[in-house]
Amino acid sequence: MKRIALLVLALAASLALVAQTGAMSHPKLTGTVGPGFTITLKSGAKKVTAVKAGTYTFAVSDKSPIHNFHITGPGVNKEITSVVFVGSKSATVKLKKGTYTYVCDPHRTTMKGSFKVT
Repeated sequence: MKRIALLVLALAASLALVAQTGAMSHPKLTGTVGPGFTITLKSGAKKVTAVKAGTYTFAVSDKSPIHNFHITGPGVNKEITSVVFVGSKSATVKLKKGTYTYVCDPHRTTMKGSFKVT
């Protein structure tokens, strides 16, 4: 009987730890593409120019069916929103040291940005 009680207690403690870990979130970077010919990436109200290596949640608001939000860099090639998609999407991305770029693929010569990861 004691073994069962200990097993139940250990299982409850494990579930509590998993729930607590799942509740932790990654730092959020906010991307916006469109409705005009603009693309941005911000942390709070500031433009992202540099961040520390780690895992981030990219929350992207795509405001036009002629644009997309695509990020590339060391170990990353992630199209967060596609052309024709309008709305909001999020993606979790692990960033390593190096330079990353974000672009709208159809308009990559004018709609682009970059940031460093240290």
